[in-house]
Amino acid sequence: MRRLLIAGLLVVGAVAAVIVTAVSAATALKLTGLPDPGWVPTYGLPVVTVIGQLLAAIGFGSAIFAAFFVPPQASGELDIGGYRALRWSSAAFFGWSLAALALIPLSVANASGSPLGTTLSECFGSIGQGGILGACGQVAETRYWLWTAIFAIFAAVLAKAAMRWGWTILVIGLGFLSLMPSALAGHSSAGGNHDLGTNSLILHIVAAAAWTGGLVVVLAYGFGNGRWRTLAVRRYSRMAFWCLIVVAASGVLNALVRMTFAELFTTTYGLVVLAKFVTLLIAGAFGAVHRGRTIAELEKTDAPQKSLFVRLAAVETAVFAIAFGLGSGLSRTPPPVLETADVSPVELEIGYRLDSPPSLKTLALDWRFDLIFGTAAIVLAIVYLIGVQRMRRRGDTWPIGRTVAWLLGCLALLVATSSGLGRYSPAVFSVHMMSHMIMSMLVPVLLVLGAPMTLALRAIAPAGRGQPPGPREWILTGIHSKYSRFVTHPLIAIAVFVGSFYVLYLGGLFENIVDNHSAHLAMNLHFLISGYIFYWVVIGIDPAPRQVTPVAKLGIVWGSLPFHAFFGVALMLTTAVIAEDWYKSLVLPWQNDLAGDQQTGGGIAWATGEFPLMLVMIALLVQWQRQDRRQARNFDRKAARDHDAELDSYNAMLAQMHTPDAGSPRGSESSETTQDTAADDTADVSADAPVEKSPPVA
Repeated sequence: MRRLLIAGLLVVGAVAAVIVTAVSAATALKLTGLPDPGWVPTYGLPVVTVIGQLLAAIGFGSAIFAAFFVPPQASGELDIGGYRALRWSSAAFFGWSLAALALIPLSVANASGSPLGTTLSECFGSIGQGGILGACGQVAETRYWLWTAIFAIFAAVLAKAAMRWGWTILVIGLGFLSLMPSALAGHSSAGGNHDLGTNSLILHIVAAAAWTGGLVVVLAYGFGNGRWRTLAVRRYSRMAFWCLIVVAASGVLNALVRMTFAELFTTTYGLVVLAKFVTLLIAGAFGAVHRGRTIAELEKTDAPQKSLFVRLAAVETAVFAIAFGLGSGLSRTPPPVLETADVSPVELEIGYRLDSPPSLKTLALDWRFDLIFGTAAIVLAIVYLIGVQRMRRRGDTWPIGRTVAWLLGCLALLVATSSGLGRYSPAVFSVHMMSHMIMSMLVPVLLVLGAPMTLALRAIAPAGRGQPPGPREWILTGIHSKYSRFVTHPLIAIAVFVGSFYVLYLGGLFENIVDNHSAHLAMNLHFLISGYIFYWVVIGIDPAPRQVTPVAKLGIVWGSLPFHAFFGVALMLTTAVIAEDWYKSLVLPWQNDLAGDQQTGGGIAWATGEFPLMLVMIALLVQWQRQDRRQARNFDRKAARDHDAELDSYNAMLAQMHTPDAGSPRGSESSETTQDTAADDTADVSADAPVEKSPPVA
């Protein structure tokens, strides 16, 4: 039944892709002016694309299923349901890698207008000139498919070998990376507003893959009478709800980036977008009704009929396949022709215009919302406040200072990525450095002081003995994992956090990735994660896999200060302009002194880099003082409970030291010696005289 379900999914998706391609193929050839490559490349490209994307969704959803939908065994090894899900994930990712490799010559054939046979002979017939990589490297789309194949094959191998729960997280990460090249190719990555188009497509593809792949594996698990079928359907239902919201919102935004609202109803591209949007809404509506009834019936009986899962699968999987097919055909359908006469070089490169130089006014008021990090800042703030509110309803308290620190950290992240700082960051090095310092030095400090893991552990109810683990148990497992112990080692944390500055800017990496949107996202993410881990080690309130003494923490802070200062000075003294070709390609009329702007960026790194570290030092001293106070209060409480038993024992020991030995000689010489010794002892231990009891400190 599982094989029949997957086969039907692939067939329906392929048929939908063929239909859309048949409608738009002639228009696409007319607009490009290229000769017809034949029916194999024309229809093979969308068909292979939709088959590969559906396999990628199944692999991604299966890995999520193994990690979060069914519990592992008490030993940490996967149970039979998670084990089978990872094997499905491995097979699906392997198919995804083969599809990506097949798309390389198909993409070259469509881009050149050559038949597939001619393209294959040119690609594989030039082994001496670099083989298929050298022959096909001129088409940008082929590089994306090559990276897709690489990530997918690594995910397939790891999913095949994984036996323990922790490895499923890495499989999810590799599967996520295999989806990224698809988001960076196509219509969304070109033209104006392509930053919004690419970011929205990333959210769209990931949410759609988790939604579709999760459904397929949950149904397959239900067909096999899995032990945790009710739990799996319930957890999938919660995930599907949020995936529906993300897919719908990102899809609408992605469409509006490339067309007007009127063109949504008057062009072929717009009608396909509208049809895809309607199918996703239908899938969400049917899924909500079916899952609501299915969960209720599953909880009524221990042996549910398989017809429940057949009913759930019949409509939703078919609608998903149609949506994926429409999406694949949409990628081969030309969007409405937009006016490009007024598009400036900077707009072509970064997606929007920059008509005036950065100033305090523009940096503060000229906002452009970042769909990835801006959305993350808002979501993190809302989730944190929900946790605080849950504790208050339960009658527990939460320090207001931690809430303020967390919200300020989210606000700083929003400002660094979505205000004028984020808008000018790709085009002006000094503004980029200012945004970098905020994201790596200030935001992590505030987020760490918010103690999010402590809040989660207190706000989320434990699963209970004998119950499948939930979010609280997942957090504890992550904190105490070997990976956490490795990355929180002080030497590793310092090397990654401080060394990144030198490798990125002085090592030549920045100028090689500055023109890549995916690298820009990865760079910002690295700033946040490396900074958070460093400050978690130094001033973290949350539980950590390693216990570092306050003296060691202070030494880490003092030891990192010179490296930050030296980096800023070295950047100011660097004569060669970093990423000079990139900044010149933007042709900004007010950006004339690149060397001076770089020196300003070095000065910003030197000046602003020290302030957060000094803030960290103050926070560390405050925490140290509070720790001493807690230890003093604990000692006083213990003394009050045992009536100063420890103090009485100490006084008794001192009294025994002052008492002469009963069996000592009474002769005059012995008496004089004893008296002299006692006098000396009394002088030596005068500071250790018996201590008077004092009332315990409240």
